Order: sequence, then structure tokens, then C-alpha cells
Amino acid sequence: MNKKQPLKVLAGAPDKPLVIKEIDLKIDCYVLEGEIRVLSQRGLQESIGMSPGGSRIGARKIVDFVGYLAKKGIDIKDLTARANNPLEFQPPWGGRTAFGYKADILTDLCNVVLSARDAGVLLKQQEHIAQRCQALLNALPKIAMEALVDEVTGYQEFRARDYLQKILAKYLSKELSEWTKTFPDEFYHQIYRLKGWSGPDGVKRPSVIGRYTNDIVYERLAPGVLDALQSRNPVLAEGYRKDRHHQLLSEDFGQPKLREHLIGVLALMRAAPNWNRFKGDLARSYPRLNEQIPLALDD
Repeated sequence: MNKKQPLKVLAGAPDKPLVIKEIDLKIDCYVLEGEIRVLSQRGLQESIGMSPGGSRIGARKIVDFVGYLAKKGIDIKDLTARANNPLEFQPPWGGRTAFGYKADILTDLCNVVLSARDAGVLLKQQEHIAQRCQALLNALPKIAMEALVDEVTGYQEFRARDYLQKILAKYLSKELSEWTKTFPDEFYHQIYRLKGWSGPDGVKRPSVIGRYTNDIVYERLAPGVLDALQSRNPVLAEGYRKDRHHQLLSEDFGQPKLREHLIGVLALMRAAPNWNRFKGDLARSYPRLNEQIPLALDD
């Protein structure tokens, strides 16, 4: 167990759990000092189908389970160390200290369990854990657990005042960079395919493409980036912008993040059968700040 001074809770309460309606699950979650997002130890156990126990017993259940998988040759990555060192925190309602795990452990644990299932090493009495892990991953595809915890606990309201300025300082450049082709042609071909339009070869792109680009790309890069770009690169009286938005992104951070984002977006586009399905997948994979994240896949 963590022997340091218990951490303080910055946001979160027992009556504001993370709710996953698809599998009728509620997980207590909190943001601790140092901006550490955690799931309660009991919540993590119950989320994967383990019966809860006391703080020490509960911790051993997860550690022993992960240890069993390691002995069976499953790559458990760093889960043993993470499971063996839950974070101790002081609940704001008083009483005994509680324990929790960093929120990203849930999806990592689920993936390891499913690897064990596929390898055929789970015991019969462990099969229900794999079933629950599969249901969890189906309900939470590609979602950043930290973003979910922030939304549920309301921590977004407690962020430091200079949070936005720090983000923009990393993403934006003080000087305009030279234009280079950044958006692959496939990006526009996929928009046309998903919308059911003919083209775009030999066809002038409709103005709505710019709005789609802002929504799909710049608005989801980081909070405030699109507003800052539009402010620094306004529409001229002639009806167009002098420069391309990506020329205002920093070469060491903003532009690499843009290219990384485009790779992910194109993967979602290729997999989607239509525009509505793509937009749902986009919202789950790259949610805007404060955007309500859809948990169910809608055809």
C-alpha cells in the first residue's frame, strides 16, 4: 500500500459516479491533488466482475489475478506494479482513508484479460471477468478515461485559470510557417464518400467542407485552438482567409499533433459506413472539451 500522506480530493463525490448504462455499472471516481484521476478500488473490482473486499483484501485480489495471468505467459505489461500500489486518499466526507487506481488502468486491465481469454488460460470461474471486460470495452471504445472522470466529477470547473493559455502556447507558433501539403486527398474523398456525394475530383469543394474540417480537426485538437486560429487568421473582405490554419501551428508540437490527429481520423473514416456513424465514432474517440460523450454505438 502507499505509505505516503493520503492525497486530498479536488473533485468528485460518492453521489456522482461514472455511470455506464449499457451494463448497469456505476464506478466511484475522483480527481486527486496533482490532477490524478482515479477509480475507487472497490469500483475497479466490481467493474470487472470481482466481488469487493476490504482495502487490503481487495488490493490482493487484483494483484493475485494479474500474477496468475503472468504465470500463464500473458504479457501483463506493468499491471502488477500498478495494481500493487493503489493511491491512498482522504475522502472529503471524512472517515477512513480510501484507495483508488489511476483511471487508465481499467482499459489496460480489460485488454490483458481478453488476451488471456483468447489464449485459453482463464479458469472456468474467471470467465465471467472476461465477459465483463468485453462488455466494458464495447461500451467505452477509444474513450480517454481521464476525460470521462473530469466530466463526471466536474473537475473541468476547477482547472487552473491559465490552462488554456498553456495549451495554446504549445500548439501555436508566433511566426507563420511555409505552406506544405498537410491534408491528404483521402481526407476529402472520405468526406464525399460518407456524405454520399459524387466527386471531389474535378469538382469545386462546397464551402461546408471548411466547416466540416474545423469540426473534425481543429476543434478537436485541443481546447481553444480553433478560436485562436480564427482570431489570428480571420476571413478577409474577399471571403477567404489569407493563410491556412495549419501554417500557424508550431512546428515542434502543433503540426505533429495535427498529423497524428489526421491519421486517427482517417482510420475512423475508412471504417465508417456513413456520415452519421463516423460522427458518432469521432465524438467518442476525439471529444471536444465539455462535450457529452455518447457511450453507445448508433447505426
